[in-house]
Formats: sequence, structure tokens, C-alpha cells
Amino acid sequence: PPGDSYGVLPRPCHALVLLNPQSGSGRALDDFQAVVQPMLAEADIATTVFVTERPHHAHEKVRDEDLSQWDTLVVMSGDGLLFEVVNGLMERPDWKEAMKKPLCILPGGSGNALAASINYYAGYDHVAKKKLLTNCTFILCKGLYTQMDLVSLSTASGKRFFSFLGFGWGFISDVDIDSEKYRWLGSARFTLGTLQCLAKLRVYQGRLSYLPMATEQGSSPAPRDPQAPVTNGHIPQPAGTEGPSSPPPDSLLVPLGQPVPAHWTVVPEEEFVLVYAIYQSHLGTNLLMAPAARLHDNCIHLFYMKAGISRVTLLKLFLAMSRGTHLDLNCPHLCYVPVRAFRLEPRVAAGIMTVDGEALACEPVQG
Repeated sequence: PPGDSYGVLPRPCHALVLLNPQSGSGRALDDFQAVVQPMLAEADIATTVFVTERPHHAHEKVRDEDLSQWDTLVVMSGDGLLFEVVNGLMERPDWKEAMKKPLCILPGGSGNALAASINYYAGYDHVAKKKLLTNCTFILCKGLYTQMDLVSLSTASGKRFFSFLGFGWGFISDVDIDSEKYRWLGSARFTLGTLQCLAKLRVYQGRLSYLPMATEQGSSPAPRDPQAPVTNGHIPQPAGTEGPSSPPPDSLLVPLGQPVPAHWTVVPEEEFVLVYAIYQSHLGTNLLMAPAARLHDNCIHLFYMKAGISRVTLLKLFLAMSRGTHLDLNCPHLCYVPVRAFRLEPRVAAGIMTVDGEALACEPVQG
């Protein structure tokens, strides 16, 4: 479609496959050999398989390795391994070039949110497990790639992350991290975790501010046609005059110690059940959180739930989210706003924060 630019992988093609054998219920390597490899061989895609042995292994590999021998980097795991890969690439002195290397996600974890999102953008039926893996492998075999948004997150303690999926605080992050102990259940771990967190529903205090999509300062390009289909993506570069290795500047943000700019919106309520800033459609294989999201729409889809919601209503919303119809319930406690940037300042360091499903210490953060 107009406005979409696609690249095409060369044939023959050489892929570096980064695979976490522990992810999800621990079947990633078997599934790769049984499902993925025969399809890739058929499509003339040769693979070098790198099996991770510890946390940050993939991060170090892509940060330090000469990547020129591969045409694409394939991540076969949950979203956590792709988070490592993206941040490893962004730490390279040649990050601008490295980030042009097409990335591909093949679902091998229990969350698989980005894989589910790409399956949705490609117009395929909602599927899970082996069927989702087959669909994503087919997208890789076709070899089309396009751009993907990346969000820069900074914390009060000075950390900076690049995130492709979402940032969360409160209920959803609690479910994500509390349910780690049920990894062997696969995606059912999230259902069990949701019921447990509902039983001990907590409220979090903090200030949420954002820059709405509409009141944009300056002349950034308009968001693209939201109907455009997409494929596995690589990440666009912000224009700028930084040196070759300096990371991209946060042009919309002021330092966390300063108040947000006057044209930002500050949410009047300061008691939340959850805050979630998501940039892709799916939060998990069965959670279509932002049906309007696209791979490259220059938009952060910000959801927050105000305190006072009943457990029954919250459960109804989560059940509706499996079909993406939660906003149709018009729940007064659930707010959704498309934004360009956001800031969250917790009153006290309570609750788990997550970025792309990985736990963070609770502190002020902006993106």
C-alpha cells in the first residue's frame, strides 16, 4: 500500500537464529527443528543457531558480534529475548546501521505478544501455539520486512531502555511477574495469575502525565494509514545530527527532575489499579489490548485503570480483551488515550514495573 516501504530478504539468505531453550514451557529447540527448519530450508534460508545459556547472553552476542555475515536476526523465544537483542543492538557504536538489520520474531515463549501482533497485522486468523509459529515462520519465508516503532524509556536512576512492546505498572505487571512460577503451564500461567491478582487487588498511587497525539508541538510526520498491513519489522531511525555512536535524543522529553511541559496533560486521579503503555496490538497471545495499533504508527497506546473498579468488572474487561472488545464496555474506570510520550511518577516505590515483560525497580519513568 502507498506510504509503506518494504524490503525483501536476499535469496539465498543466511539467518542468525537466537534461541532460548528455557523459554515458555521449554520446547523452543524441539519446535524449531520440527516446524521451522524444514520451512526455512524450502525457502532457501540457511540458519546459524545460537542457543542462549544464561540471561544477557543474546544481548552480549549482538552487541559485540560482526553481524555482516547474516541477512536477518531471528529470535525464537518469548518477548524477553527480543528485548535483549534490541538493547544489545542499540549499545553498538554502529547502532544506526545495526538497527537496519531485519529482525524476525518466532514465538517460543509463554507471552509471544509481538508474534501475536504481527500475526494480527498480517490479517491471519487468531491462533496460538504451533499454528502461530507456522504463520510467523511463513512470514519469514516470504522475506518481506518493514519498519517498527521503538520507544525510548528513561528512569529516575539514569537507566535507559529501548522497548518494542510496552511498559506497565500495577495489575498487569503483577500478573506477568507473579505468574513466572507457573511457566510450565505455557500461556495458561497468565489466566491463573490474573485470578490470583484479582483476589488481592491492589491500588497504586502516583502521577501520570502524557503528550496527546493531537496537540503535537513541531512538525512531526502525521501518523500513517492505520489499515496498512505489515510484516516482521526493523526499526526506523530518528533524523538528527548526533555522532556515529551517540544514542538517539529524546526530543519530546524534559529531564525527570523537571515538571512536564505545559502542553502535556496531567491525569487528575492519582490512584490506579494499572497503567499500561503499549505500542503493539497484543499484550499476549490471547490479549488484544490495542486493536487500533500498527507496527509503525508513531503512537503509544496508553491505558490506565482508576481505583474503585470492582473485581467483577475487572474480570469482565479481561475476558473481553481476548476479543479486543474491552473498550466497547464503556467502563468509566478504564481510560484509553493515544499519546506521543508519557511520564509516570509513583508516590512510593510500590508495585512491579515491567518493560516488554521484564521486571524493573519501581521509580519515576518516562518514554
